[in-house]
Amino acid sequence: MPALIILRGGGDLASGVALRLHRAGLNVAITELPQPLAVRRSVSFAEAIYEKQITVEGITGRLVSDPADTLKILNVLAKSQIPVLIDPDCSAAKTLNPIAIVDARMLKRPPEPLSHRAALYLGLGPGFTAPIHCHAVIETQRGHTLGRVIWEGATLSDTSQPEGDPQRVLRAPQDGIILNHKQIGDHCEEGDVIAEIEGAGDRGMGGRGDMETGGEIVKIVSPFKGILRGLIHPGLSVTSGMKIGDIDPRDDARLCQLVSEKALAIGGGVMEALLTRPEVRSRLWI
Repeated sequence: MPALIILRGGGDLASGVALRLHRAGLNVAITELPQPLAVRRSVSFAEAIYEKQITVEGITGRLVSDPADTLKILNVLAKSQIPVLIDPDCSAAKTLNPIAIVDARMLKRPPEPLSHRAALYLGLGPGFTAPIHCHAVIETQRGHTLGRVIWEGATLSDTSQPEGDPQRVLRAPQDGIILNHKQIGDHCEEGDVIAEIEGAGDRGMGGRGDMETGGEIVKIVSPFKGILRGLIHPGLSVTSGMKIGDIDPRDDARLCQLVSEKALAIGGGVMEALLTRPEVRSRLWI
């Protein structure tokens, strides 16, 4: 088995890390939920769970539905692709024996313990304290410390606020099922309907109202002119207050296909941590 790095989570930040490691010639596998909630789906390897495969900046992630199918995982790696496993518990670590595990789920709380302990265990963002929960933590908040490796201590605290204009983040106004009207990369004018949330208890009951009349369907509209940068997969169950989309006022559709500079900076921090430990560095390209 070649030296392998497992990333827990395949959202946009995790995918930026995966790109940097893959481009450096490292073997990377991603573990995900059966129904990922990634918002920036066009640059998230998690989307392979729904579409069987996805290509992000020229690198292909391919679904492996059975995390115990080691042969298929090896075949995907042999094609210079990234296997994306349906494996929320990271059970594949027991058989794949990764040299490093990077928890990139961005849960913002202390992680549950894993039965497998890799030579290097890294955590991204708030919720981790090194060396209590992992060997090192990578800062994920924008600023002068973004991407820095912390071997003792924690990252900056979670502010619970989005970076930049808070209006850009679209949130579910109620529990229910999301019905998408626009696609990632679409131009939006202020007030355009992007999606609807059908109340969780309303499906199959007949009659569809709107937000104004207190009915069963609530519309999600664009807060300003821009590009729809992210929107979670259609048909998923969402909860009130949950992030479901992102509007970019720069109005440049090309940016929807590029991993963010933030994700790449975090990926650089992960690479630094891997190379810092001699016992890990000497095995990465074997």
